[in-house]
Amino acid sequence: MNKKIGRLLRPGVGTFFGLLMIFAAAAVLMEYYILAIAEFAVTALLLIGYLVFRKYRQKEIQKYLEKALENNTGKDGAQPPFPMAAIRLEDNVIVYANDDFIKLTGYEDYLKEHTVGSVIPGFATDWLSDGKSQYPYDVHLHGRRYRVYGTSIYADDPKSTRLGVLYFTDLTELYQVRDEYIRSRPVVSIVLIDNYEELTKNLTEAATSALHASINEALTKWADQYHGLLRRLERNRFILVFEKRDLKHVIDSKFPILEEIHEITSPSGLPASISIGMGVDAENFDEGYSFASLAIEMALSRGGDQAVIKDRMNFDFYGGRNKEADHRSKVRSRITATSLLELIGQSSQVFIMGHKNADLDAVGAAIGVSCLCRKKEKPFHIVLDMEMNVAGKLIEQAQEVPEYKNVFISGQEALLRCDNRSVLIVVDTNRPDQVENKHLLEAITSVCVIDHHRRAADYITPVVVNLHEPYASSASELVTELLQYAVEKKDVLPIEAKALMAGIFLDTKSFNVRTGERTFEAAAYLRQIGADTVEVKKLLQNDFQDTMAKYQIIKSARLYRAEIAIAALNAGTSRALAAQAADELLNISGISASFVLYPSEENVIISARSIGEANVQVILEPLGGGGNTATAGAQIPNITVKEALDRLVQSIDSYYEN
Repeated sequence: MNKKIGRLLRPGVGTFFGLLMIFAAAAVLMEYYILAIAEFAVTALLLIGYLVFRKYRQKEIQKYLEKALENNTGKDGAQPPFPMAAIRLEDNVIVYANDDFIKLTGYEDYLKEHTVGSVIPGFATDWLSDGKSQYPYDVHLHGRRYRVYGTSIYADDPKSTRLGVLYFTDLTELYQVRDEYIRSRPVVSIVLIDNYEELTKNLTEAATSALHASINEALTKWADQYHGLLRRLERNRFILVFEKRDLKHVIDSKFPILEEIHEITSPSGLPASISIGMGVDAENFDEGYSFASLAIEMALSRGGDQAVIKDRMNFDFYGGRNKEADHRSKVRSRITATSLLELIGQSSQVFIMGHKNADLDAVGAAIGVSCLCRKKEKPFHIVLDMEMNVAGKLIEQAQEVPEYKNVFISGQEALLRCDNRSVLIVVDTNRPDQVENKHLLEAITSVCVIDHHRRAADYITPVVVNLHEPYASSASELVTELLQYAVEKKDVLPIEAKALMAGIFLDTKSFNVRTGERTFEAAAYLRQIGADTVEVKKLLQNDFQDTMAKYQIIKSARLYRAEIAIAALNAGTSRALAAQAADELLNISGISASFVLYPSEENVIISARSIGEANVQVILEPLGGGGNTATAGAQIPNITVKEALDRLVQSIDSYYEN
């Protein structure tokens, strides 16, 4: 059988009959009519013989395939009920095709050999040679969608022809049902009025009803565009359900409702603000609502006035470009202080940790939390890299105080000391990859977070106590509020008051940016308990060499989009100098945002600042950065400064164009 198949698959039939016809025509031209008649007769007989032999060949190939594949569908002349073809794998030439394949592709097996690629453009067969049984892509023919399966047939004789058999399964209806199922999946959304309490404060019942009516009308009009079902759950909370087929339109329109809702104002002129959380790709409504709840929590933790979409894997963020409005509650600070004191009291020891390359805010907040530990008479340690930080002066002054002798330890030492009753308090960051020692974070189960940066998609979880306020100026401000409710003024040491004031000074640029009523209340409290602003100012001073280096960075800056200053350094510098240079660039008239890039080992560090409409946190987020509207940073691994600059410019363009 194998030798017979080899003989049946010889090519060149069309060329052979063409040559015979040429010879016969030549005999006519030379007036050898008898020879010409004989040649035409022989050609006709050979053609008839070939056609008969072709039928025989097809039957033989089909029998061979049936035997090789142990397929019983070919009995009594029956053919498989789907398109099927056999090909030579060495050249992809079709040697057999059933009627369904011929009807599907228009393949004609007469005098010319066809490759499967010429019959089905773009079709490849290397997957068969690799031993796979399914074509990696679907085949689209005449508006139908086919999945192709196949197998290779090896003959007993290694020298004989190797065949590949293809089966075309029509899954058009199945895909249509599947696609309709996906398109009709529900998207569960929660719409929350961010500043409801402020909007309705001191309003009459009639004014409140009018405000409700305006907000309802705006939300209903927006939801109707996507055939959504909108219902009020609470006075400031709505639920919106629509089909996933409309989600792309929602995203493409960039949530215009976020801006439209600002046109609704209270009698005092305060514009309304909403946050939207959407749950996508959930298995059921309950899980969809859970996703939406996580999304709305994420939106609020990033300052509100934005939309967040949560699927099974990721968060996607839209909007959130406006500056955060302060919606904090002193009640929450009081409750958090009580919970934190209780947790500290139940622990065996407390570890306090900030972010890598700790600055004055991280160290100041950590020293402030230490006061709570002293209040509960619990051993505490501040986890810090004594070499890689930008708060050296403050740390030196703290170590001179008896209460802080041997308090600063490394992450490795903390790992050796911790036990199952230890508590870890993380300050000035909410991202697990940014903490001073990630292994310590993973080793301790009781974790608390005190932070003011916008929450990123990869935030620390689970958390026992969480004080996350993106409206606050600094982590030191949040810790100061906790101290007001948790300890007496006499319990706070002067070094602790100075450290907290230094943290607020740093992040507010000496009370010039991101300050609110609560910021000045915290500063006034610290001033009352002994914080000296002159001494704090000395902590922020640079020596002569650092000052000159800072101005060299400023000198290298270039303008982009007429209001953005970008300084890309080819040589390394310190984080403190880069941050100070970014701050200093904002003192130049017309500059609303600044970026300083510099290499650090195999990474590129970006320090960003803003005093205008530009939200530097949103700009740096696609680059893996974080922060808030006015202050942000990013660390991009395995990249050059030039490549990082290109990515930064692309992100800036995307921000302004969208």
